[in-house]
Amino acid sequence: MAALYNALEAGCVGIFESPTGTGKSLSLICGALSWLRDFEEKKQQEEARLLSLEDSGQEGKKLLTLVEPGHPDSRDTAGEPDWVTAFVQKKEERDTVNRLKEEQLRRKRQEDHLEKIRHNVQLKYAVKRKRAEEDETRRFLQLSKEVLSEGTGVDMLEKLDHSEEELILAEYESDEDKKVISGFEDDDDDDLEEEHVTKIYYCSRTHSQLSQFVREVQRSPFGKGTRLVSLASRQNLCVNEEVRRLGALQIINDRCMEMQKNKHEKKSDEEKAGQKHRASHTTCPFYSYEQMQFLRDEVLVEVKDIEQLVALGREIKACPYYGSRFAIPAAQMVVLPYQMLLHEPTRSAAGIKLKGQVVIIDEAHNLIDTITCIHSAEVSGSQLCCAHSQLSQYMERYRKHLKAKNLMYIKQILYMLERFVAVLGGNVNQNPSCQAVPQTGTVLKSINDFLFQSQIDNINLFKVQRYCEKSLISRKLFGFVERYRGPATAVKTNKENQKLTGLQSFLLTFRQGSDKEAGTPQSHPPVETENGQLRAASPLMQIEGFLSALTNANQDGRVILNRQGTVGQSSLKFLLLNPAVHFAKVVEECRAVIIAGGTMQPVTDFREQLLSCAGVDPARVVEFSCGHVIPPENILPIILCSGPSNQQLEFTYQTRDRPHMMDETGRILCNLCNVVPGGVVCFFPSYDYEKQVYAHWEKTGLLTRLAAKKKVFQEPKKASQVEQVLVEYAKCIKGCSQAGGQMTGALLLSVVGGKMSEGINFSDELGRCVVMVGLPFPNIKSPELQEKMAWLDKTMPRAAGQAPSKVLIENLCMKAVNQSIGRAIRHQKDFASILLLDHRYGSSAILSKLPQWIRERTQVKATFGAAFAELRKFHRGK
Repeated sequence: MAALYNALEAGCVGIFESPTGTGKSLSLICGALSWLRDFEEKKQQEEARLLSLEDSGQEGKKLLTLVEPGHPDSRDTAGEPDWVTAFVQKKEERDTVNRLKEEQLRRKRQEDHLEKIRHNVQLKYAVKRKRAEEDETRRFLQLSKEVLSEGTGVDMLEKLDHSEEELILAEYESDEDKKVISGFEDDDDDDLEEEHVTKIYYCSRTHSQLSQFVREVQRSPFGKGTRLVSLASRQNLCVNEEVRRLGALQIINDRCMEMQKNKHEKKSDEEKAGQKHRASHTTCPFYSYEQMQFLRDEVLVEVKDIEQLVALGREIKACPYYGSRFAIPAAQMVVLPYQMLLHEPTRSAAGIKLKGQVVIIDEAHNLIDTITCIHSAEVSGSQLCCAHSQLSQYMERYRKHLKAKNLMYIKQILYMLERFVAVLGGNVNQNPSCQAVPQTGTVLKSINDFLFQSQIDNINLFKVQRYCEKSLISRKLFGFVERYRGPATAVKTNKENQKLTGLQSFLLTFRQGSDKEAGTPQSHPPVETENGQLRAASPLMQIEGFLSALTNANQDGRVILNRQGTVGQSSLKFLLLNPAVHFAKVVEECRAVIIAGGTMQPVTDFREQLLSCAGVDPARVVEFSCGHVIPPENILPIILCSGPSNQQLEFTYQTRDRPHMMDETGRILCNLCNVVPGGVVCFFPSYDYEKQVYAHWEKTGLLTRLAAKKKVFQEPKKASQVEQVLVEYAKCIKGCSQAGGQMTGALLLSVVGGKMSEGINFSDELGRCVVMVGLPFPNIKSPELQEKMAWLDKTMPRAAGQAPSKVLIENLCMKAVNQSIGRAIRHQKDFASILLLDHRYGSSAILSKLPQWIRERTQVKATFGAAFAELRKFHRGK
């Protein structure tokens, strides 16, 4: 906490490591909020001092002394007369004093307002009652409209025409458009309207980790007085059941934006005398300015996690997604997923301003990979062809209604899609599933070379990207596809509508083709239709991300052309090589940035690839690593160099498939299961190798020997099955400990980098021993990894005589190892043994990359007998 406090005070970029179970979250809370409390007190004291000087007239005397007529320095460097200098300085002082007075008044009004809400229950629920009355009035109005409309003979075709108008793009005015202000009507009398105060942005990987952190804040000494806001996606915060049922995040976002737009259009329509709002426009009943003001107050008055925020939103019928964003300016701490903070457009959309603020990124061991993934993009040949077909049909349908600039941009997008498919070896006018690729393989291109090869280097991608963002073309296209996906509902005598029936068949062909190629990367999340079938959102949304990625600097990324089998199976992928360019703005704007995690070793990646490339002064970077809170006797890390038959353990890609190496691994586990109680978790380098070893053990009978002592479980590939396997694994261990007998627990065969290697808690009996089979080096033949290695060797200096690419490979391997072995020993009284099966773990380069609290207790055992004796002694002593 002291190290964190000092880092924030000095405005540093800190790399903090604190093992799981050492109170990392509480330390971050107390250290950071203590600093914020002291910082605000110092700021208020300084304001009071300046105001007292101004009131006593001392500032004026000081000013007269500085600009006394006849003084040698009475003219500044620009040769201005002393009276001009005095006037300017006096004005600056007066402006500063006025600003300080306004801030004091605003702060006082805010505190009084929140205190009033905190202690006045009647006021707290006044708006809720008002909302109920409004709902009742709205129901009566709706009922009366329905009664009046009966028998009027409203033509269905007219309604359809009205709704179809929503699909037409508005006139695009490029960058001269007025700045779009999201959401709410202005309220000049708002007591909480203020500039962004100094705050702490706390980021973590998942919503469950964020909720756990908020609960820690609630239990801490700062739980009562902290103004905390939890941010999340619409998928997590939406309380409109009609929208939530849509399932996929992108569809939920689109529906929410549409309802929000209808809300504002309704207001403008109703202002026009004699006009009725169209019935086809649906607005969200939870999107109310008054209700969200009340929700904002409730958020600021008391610390709430995401679940509590959603429950409150349902209770008072207010949208937590917008209500929480409404509270950001007045918050002292904002809790959010780190993808939301690391992606600049998302950050801006959420109203997050980092200038002078503090950012704490927890669970940051994968920070570099996260930034790389956020800013990389991949599109398949099926998506490109489907988007071209949809957009072509859209343009033909509404050509007469579209302005010239819209048509120009749509034609540019269509041309780019056509050229992208051509680069893959196909034609957009044919079914991608039926087009064989003439030459398969993977090719890497620089951004500029790809643009030249695609013949789109004469198109301004920045303008196209901006057009896609502002025109909402992908949303319009999605609505168009939704409208004509099912049976034709328009008048069939119309030739244009007969063509649209053909469009439905064409779209269905693409959908069936893409269903067959479900393995294509980065496919859109499926959405369930009314009849239970799954459908995909418009692929243009994915393609927009790819176009945006192509606007990166030429040296910072590569385009991978992956030609496989058919055009539909082929893909284009943008790979970001330099994540520092997107992290640079965060470290430049923020007062301080803290990168924290339970296992941050090795930290050289953070220093070299992220901070150094982002232009951070090395003197600004501080490192902190603490040991574990468990006593030394509660952990036994062993590097095992040979097996029971004295076979040297070296699981290289060339030797690990040999039968005697797989037999030796099985014998080690059999012996281990005889002495280790409870659960044993064994990590293999890959799913394929784990499957191969399991099949070999079945064939040789080793699996039967293992199953005699511990029930054997395998990690499933499907995420949906993980929970069930864990439940059965835990149930087996608990049952064996209670029943006694020959069966002593369970053995879980897992995979490094898989579902069980991160975020899973194998505490106490669930993980009494963790076994690592070999060193899980990444696939060095991967084109992406090879390009990353080449880029590092070209741009990074050699460290201690080692090539940067070699350091990268070792670091990727050991990060995965450290995460896997960190699944055990989760609290102060926990204990476990760690067995590293490979003699290469004993090398100084690899050993130095283990966490310090493990490294300093690690024993290197040349023979299995010596290791087994230590293991038996350790576990029997417990």
